[in-house]
Amino acid sequence: MDMLWSGWGDPAKAAPLPETVTGLLRDLLGVKPRTAGPVALEDIAVPEPSLDPAARQALFAAVEGQEHVRTDAETRIRHTRGKSTPDLLRIRDGEVDDLPAAVVLPADHDDVLAVLRACAEHGLPVVPFGGGTSVVGGLAPARRSPFVALDLRRMDQLLALDPVSRTATLQPGLRAPEAEALLAEHGFTLGHFPQSYEWATIGGFAATRSSGQASAGYGRFDEMVLGLTLATPEGTIDTGRAPRSAAGPDLRQLLLGSEGAFGVITSVTVRIRPVPETRVYEGWRFASFEEGAAALRRLAQDGPRPTVLRLSDETETLIGLAQPDAIGADGAGLQLAGCMAITGYEGTEEDTSYRRQRAAAVLRECGGTPLGEEPGQRWAHGRYSAPYLRDSLLDAGAFAETLETATFWSRVPELYASVREALTTTLTEAGTPPLIMCHISHVYENGASLYFTVVSAQGDDPVAHWQRAKHAANEAILTAGGTITHHHGVGTDHRDWYVREAGPLGVEALQAVKRRLDPAGLLNPGVLLPAD
Repeated sequence: MDMLWSGWGDPAKAAPLPETVTGLLRDLLGVKPRTAGPVALEDIAVPEPSLDPAARQALFAAVEGQEHVRTDAETRIRHTRGKSTPDLLRIRDGEVDDLPAAVVLPADHDDVLAVLRACAEHGLPVVPFGGGTSVVGGLAPARRSPFVALDLRRMDQLLALDPVSRTATLQPGLRAPEAEALLAEHGFTLGHFPQSYEWATIGGFAATRSSGQASAGYGRFDEMVLGLTLATPEGTIDTGRAPRSAAGPDLRQLLLGSEGAFGVITSVTVRIRPVPETRVYEGWRFASFEEGAAALRRLAQDGPRPTVLRLSDETETLIGLAQPDAIGADGAGLQLAGCMAITGYEGTEEDTSYRRQRAAAVLRECGGTPLGEEPGQRWAHGRYSAPYLRDSLLDAGAFAETLETATFWSRVPELYASVREALTTTLTEAGTPPLIMCHISHVYENGASLYFTVVSAQGDDPVAHWQRAKHAANEAILTAGGTITHHHGVGTDHRDWYVREAGPLGVEALQAVKRRLDPAGLLNPGVLLPAD
């Protein structure tokens, strides 16, 4: 099944907002109902593909068949941009000025190499396409016309599994649920469950340094990767002869997070774990965000560390976004004062019970009040629902978007306050006062990630409206000492701030790598690094 072309995920899972919520949006934020819905897909004016006949024939030869080179309007529309709110607003208005000229579907590593050689010969930019879930402009190249979207969905196999070493080699087009199902047949799990889990792919996880909701226990995706293979216009790079090595700088870390700018990831070898015997999730209440953050830091630094560890601020807790599928439902949502934390434990019965009891003692000592398993189970049930809620808000005339960052524990309060202030000031001055919610989504011994959700009226030009607010938030992030992205990636939206974060010499070093692997600058131009 393909994702909804004008929104997120499975259209059957979308639902209109309850009247209680639309009334709140109207009264609190001045949201006005939309006068018209999205244009129909068949009504979008799509220009004919501008591929040179010789380039078209070269692509046919690269993937051994015309059926694997698609130029029909619907396929090209479905491969236009990603799933950020500006992306969706533009596609809903029928704006397709940056759609690909063709969508190419390779079957294996050799096909990818052949496609890249063909594109280099004919000067065609290439945008690798996995699940299409980018929310930072990662699928919108700077050189737009014409370009090729390289859809990796045919590369969806479990290539190898080593139960002794507990490793698996996966192709990049595998969607996360499919990968989990294949591993489960052998008694293993990857343990990587980001909010995009239902649609994102293994290759996308590696290319963006993804971080899953159970990262406190399983780690980030880049920590799971033991080796990978990269196809470039200049040939192949293979990494990962051993789990750790002192043989020079780790090329894996250079390629992870490269977002298709250096090459196309064609296989990933990952660490796997046994399927847990039990999973338990529960809720805790803290009087303030500061108090809850201190408790999370204590567990992250001194243990025992839960598998899932999250904390919503007062606003997010009050609105109920910690349980997005329960918002507006009668009797659902706890509507607490204070802040809600979610803790989760996965593993053997013995280990889970031990960590849960010890963590509970720490949380109580830090001022936490146990809420039992009900809020934890609600969170687990609705953990992938927030993007659908975003679509429903758009349908109701509201603007909803997210952004995230990370910093060291000592800087979390300043970063939290600075981003909130930047967003509030910019959007209020624009006449669309916002509702701003935040949660700590990932924790480490030395710091944490902050994930913000912003809801406001759309204004006269919602895309420009958000660009101003996003610019202000990005400036606040760098000024307060945060990283410009913790797990969404750089794309084009964060590129200019990433350049400042990396520094001139660091960027020049990365550009030198790109010139060697991609001399013509055809791989995802303008994504991650400025285009030549």
